[in-house]
Amino acid sequence: MTGTSGRKVTANLALTLDGRYHGPGGPADFGMFVPYVTSEVARDHLTRIYEGATTALLGRGNAEGFMGFWPAVAGDAGADPRDRGYAEWLVGTEKVVLSTTLTEAPWERTRVVNAPAADVVGELRAEGGGDILVNSSASVIKPLLAADLVDRLYLMVLPEIAGGGGRLFEDGLPSTRWSLSRRETGELGEMALVYDRVR
Repeated sequence: MTGTSGRKVTANLALTLDGRYHGPGGPADFGMFVPYVTSEVARDHLTRIYEGATTALLGRGNAEGFMGFWPAVAGDAGADPRDRGYAEWLVGTEKVVLSTTLTEAPWERTRVVNAPAADVVGELRAEGGGDILVNSSASVIKPLLAADLVDRLYLMVLPEIAGGGGRLFEDGLPSTRWSLSRRETGELGEMALVYDRVR
């Protein structure tokens, strides 16, 4: 449910055909994803994911990677306008980072929280407006799916089989139904999909 404030929880992730969000080499194994992330379809998809979102909810690893990369894009006049738009949104929006190891955030407009993702989402829904975007942080998306707290999924499905690596949809998730609200296919066979939770 979206709670009394009406804030939706949205989540974005790129997956291979076998449902992996990284390759068998570990969390930094993204080689097979690289050809697709700068496609026209992927960049248009990136523009959609933050529409209406006023909070970015991230795991520590993604926060460190994103904040090490995107602020420079925000200041790069030569960057693709879609990349720059997302970068400016990420730098300027409220960021909540889930971490058991960080004690303070090295980035502006960021707070660090050491608490279960479902509890944090409950608090965020009670305190503001706009959507809560969990961007590419599988460690946050997975417990929210388990608690049936995700209202929209933005998925990039890539025409690759990883054969190993982290999998988003693990056995044991609650049975849920989703409605396909948008589908776009790119020249390389990548698909941008938007699914809304049917409640």
